[in-house]
Amino acid sequence: MTQAEPPDLEARLGFASEASGRLRAAIGTVIVGQSDVVDQTLWGLIAGGHVLLEGAPGLGKTLLVRTLASCLDLGFSRIQFTPDLMPSDITGTNVLVTDQTGGVTGRFQLHKGPIFGQVILADEINRATPKTQSALLEAMQEHAVTIAGTRHKLDEPFFVLATENPLEMEGTYPLPEAQLDRFLLKVMVPNPSEEDLTGILTRTTGHAMSEPTQVLGAAEVLNLRALCRDIAVAEPVLRYAARLVGASSPDNTAAPDIVTRAVRYGAGVRGGQSLVLAAKAVALLEGRAHVAFADIQRVALPVLRHRIIRSFEGEADGVTTDDVVRELLSAVPSRPEPVQQAVAAR
Repeated sequence: MTQAEPPDLEARLGFASEASGRLRAAIGTVIVGQSDVVDQTLWGLIAGGHVLLEGAPGLGKTLLVRTLASCLDLGFSRIQFTPDLMPSDITGTNVLVTDQTGGVTGRFQLHKGPIFGQVILADEINRATPKTQSALLEAMQEHAVTIAGTRHKLDEPFFVLATENPLEMEGTYPLPEAQLDRFLLKVMVPNPSEEDLTGILTRTTGHAMSEPTQVLGAAEVLNLRALCRDIAVAEPVLRYAARLVGASSPDNTAAPDIVTRAVRYGAGVRGGQSLVLAAKAVALLEGRAHVAFADIQRVALPVLRHRIIRSFEGEADGVTTDDVVRELLSAVPSRPEPVQQAVAAR
């Protein structure tokens, strides 16, 4: 385990940058390439949000989550989602207790499900039915579950990493919008390059790899999350995030043409909150005490892609939500034009 976190801000920022470097290095002993995917997953961990990883089977999504869990001194649980999985298989249930002779004692005892962990791998989450998917909603939002009318708090830090296959694949169920919105980031896992694939083949066709080293404990993760909230955001940067989110709605007069043509619903308030939180995590992991415009732009794709709902026309035209976000970044200025500022001042 590492040393206790230093007390002053500059030292704490240095500690955060150094800790993230050690965490990336430990993950890199197992995961080949995928640096953007690893970085975005760490943004979610430090910002206190949940992460959804989407990609074709065999790209290492599950391995990344298991590797991250091995690098953290936290309780790990895996939930394999299947069409016959029931909500109680996730949350747990009360069972009737028997004594040593097999007789009924008349009292119930909570049998905890796998959601009672700290790092939760929700593997192939879109293989389960919507009823079972929704069993995660309370846990993800409230960090608590209700079983038989009793509310149970979950241990902190609590972090859900879900994997899903592309929706075009057979036997998948799209996640409802309300649950998608609970994920701070949706990370797309690309196919490896030739160089990365060569490295993967070298590592995985020889002797078994050793487990990565644990580099952070629960207290350190919680301290990093608290420090993430302390990162400063200037008002112009906040206004830029607000303009990006506002322009994603077709009802907004500042929305670009692609939004009015291809979008039914924009990102909403939680999208703006997630933009700022993820940008704070970027700044923190780089050892900076403030958020820059570039940080907002860097996190826009994973934060907004799953919060924009396309219209029928957009789907028919083959417009993706990534296309919409890229156009927003191109069309929305980081600072308002001088004429707009003068009008706003009147």
